[in-house]
Amino acid sequence: MDIAALITWVITALGGSYLFGTWLARGAARTGSGTRLPVPVVFGHVVLAVAGLAVWIVYLVVDKRGVAWTAFLLLVPVAVLGFAMLARWIPLYRAGTAAAPAEDGPAAPAERHFPVAVVAVHGLLAVTTLTLVFLSALGVGS
Repeated sequence: MDIAALITWVITALGGSYLFGTWLARGAARTGSGTRLPVPVVFGHVVLAVAGLAVWIVYLVVDKRGVAWTAFLLLVPVAVLGFAMLARWIPLYRAGTAAAPAEDGPAAPAERHFPVAVVAVHGLLAVTTLTLVFLSALGVGS
C-alpha cells in the first residue's frame, strides 16, 4: 500500500504540475491577472504537497509510523486548499463553456484554460492518495 500511495502521489503531482504550469504560463501570478484562484492558496497547495511527498519518501526509507502520520497531516491542508480552488474553478469553467469564443481571449483568467480531464484525474488521484496514505499510517496492509 505504501508504494501504491507513492505511485498515485507522483501521478497526482504530474497532473498538478501541468495545471500549475498552465496557470503560471497564462500569467496568473502577476498582479491584475484576473485569476480567481488566490496566489497564496495556489502556492500553499503546491508547497505543502511537495513537502508531503518528500516526507512520504522519507517514510518509505525509514519505515517509521510517525513519519507516515506527518505526511498525512501535511496532506490534509493540501486537500482543503485543493477543494477551495476547485470550488472557485467550477463556476468559472461553467461560465466559460457558456461564453462566446471572443470572450475567452487573453483577458480570460488563466484557470479557464485548465483541461477538465486533467482537473478531474488530479482530484480523483489526490483523494486516492490521501486514502492510501491514511490507511498506510494506520498500518493497514503491513
